[in-house]
Amino acid sequence: MTPAPVTTRQVRIEPRFESWQSAARELLREGVPPETIEWLEATGGEFCPAPVMGEPGVHRVPRRFVEIARQVAGHPSAGRWALLYRVLWRVVHEDHDLLRLETDADISVLVAMEKAVRSAAPFVPPEASLEELRQAARICTGCDLHRAATQTVFGQGSEASRIALVGEQPGDQEDVQGLPFVGPAGQVLDRALGEVGLRREEIYLTNVVKHFKFIPTGKRRLHATPQEPEILACRPWLEAELQAVRPEVLVCLGATASRAVFGPAFRLMKQRGLFLATRWTARSMATLHPSAVLRAPDEEGQERLYGLLKQDLTTAVAELGRAGRSAGG
Repeated sequence: MTPAPVTTRQVRIEPRFESWQSAARELLREGVPPETIEWLEATGGEFCPAPVMGEPGVHRVPRRFVEIARQVAGHPSAGRWALLYRVLWRVVHEDHDLLRLETDADISVLVAMEKAVRSAAPFVPPEASLEELRQAARICTGCDLHRAATQTVFGQGSEASRIALVGEQPGDQEDVQGLPFVGPAGQVLDRALGEVGLRREEIYLTNVVKHFKFIPTGKRRLHATPQEPEILACRPWLEAELQAVRPEVLVCLGATASRAVFGPAFRLMKQRGLFLATRWTARSMATLHPSAVLRAPDEEGQERLYGLLKQDLTTAVAELGRAGRSAGG
């Protein structure tokens, strides 16, 4: 008897770990085997359904697999998603300790991909203070952005900061001065902070990416948005910073920072001002990046966007006050 042909299911995801993870959870829940899946990446403006941000599911996998998968997601190979799901399926259905079998064909390829992806992880000292992290970051070459940048622009603030603000990346002036938010966007942010009753000295201020990415045009350096491999490479620094600070309130400034913290399903203009739980605090939210105010085409647009930024920061300050009262009993 001729076996029935295998029906292939196309699964379209954004080329990010969180998008794959959400799809893989649902496929595991449905019991869909890896050989029946064709993984496709959404590109450009192509529509891609947002991953469901619900319960993680009933399957437990080793923490090490999640760490490897997050790293391998930054690999350029188009086959990485299929490999990750195949290994995940085998871990769940065949051998929970599969990752220890480095002679296994799938595991051998997976480990090789992990090692091939550039990352700041080797430069990040474990259980370090902010000052130790800052010094270590000065020599980081975990991605290619360090080649053209003047210097590493690390976060500013102390472990005692109760609120942390996370932006996208340093700009031209930040790259020159070595401090976050000292250019035009920083001036907008300072104005908004002052109007809601916050001072820089009270805040831990940092960026997802620590080196300036730009396009040289004559004497000017034009901002270029960091891509997924660069964000993934720099992520260990952000994780170490937030682990050291443990802010009571975390505010992401702009879409890049928001998606780096909340995942690719996050939609800034729909979810700004709303508190969500992250691994660092239950009081995590997002708002506009101050540079969005500067990019508005006219004064009316600038005032409208500035009002939204200020409104969200006011919400963050109010939540910070509630957190303080709760801690004080």
